[in-house]
Amino acid sequence: MTSPSSPLRARAEADRASLKQRYPASFRAPLQARLMTPATVVLATALAVYALWRFGFSPEKFIDGLGKLGIVIGLMIPPSPGNQLWNYIGALGETLSIAFLGTLGAAILALPVSMLAAKNVVANRIIHFTSRRFLDTIRGVDTLIWALIWINVVGLGPFAGILAILTSDFGTFGKLFSEAIEAADKKPVDGVLSAGGSDLQGFRFGVLPQVLPVLLSQVLYYFESNTRSATIIGIVGAGGIGLYLANEIAQAEWPQVAFLILMILVTVSTIDWLSGKIRFAVIGTQGRTA
Repeated sequence: MTSPSSPLRARAEADRASLKQRYPASFRAPLQARLMTPATVVLATALAVYALWRFGFSPEKFIDGLGKLGIVIGLMIPPSPGNQLWNYIGALGETLSIAFLGTLGAAILALPVSMLAAKNVVANRIIHFTSRRFLDTIRGVDTLIWALIWINVVGLGPFAGILAILTSDFGTFGKLFSEAIEAADKKPVDGVLSAGGSDLQGFRFGVLPQVLPVLLSQVLYYFESNTRSATIIGIVGAGGIGLYLANEIAQAEWPQVAFLILMILVTVSTIDWLSGKIRFAVIGTQGRTA
């Protein structure tokens, strides 16, 4: 049975063939566009091969490394805290405190600066440009580098870790918050201003309720991420469970290393679960208010 659309399809194909014959250049992709994809693939492959050669990669080394990794994993079983359980728990609490205080402090300090970096809040181009470049400079330095800097300023310990996370996240939060503020709808702000409200009230009642769930979601995610970061900076002397982890690895106490890794994984998973609950609760509250 012939479909009713078959004649229409045939006619369309005939018209397309006729147009292609009359204007062949319009149906032919430029040479540059046709060569772009294969050239990109060849360039990326060549770069990968060169990098592997430059860094001395070889299948023999890789296979040998996998064998050694298997031996280390075997030595980790079963995980055991030894006689350090309460010390590990105390260090884990210190790590969580570092991550929480650093993240909270960064969010509080970044909010007013993000207002300066948002175009729809501050229209002055000089202030906007200066604020953005300042935030880019701060967040361009990794948390581990900030930890090494603050350790030399305030000494070893968790205070240096808090300052390192606070400084690094301050730049990141400032950028993320400003972008969320710029994406906010202008109509609620116009409504507040038309009712006689000030610019600050327009931001408080027109912008902040819109972006608060987004800001909270970002802060909660970075708190989870900073729990891992606090572990890493603890290795260089910024306190927390990272110091114990570095010591156990140096002494090849693999059961204790496995136990510490499991503690960190469980903690991060729990924070992720709680963050999801809090985020959905706040979003639900905002929806009922709206």
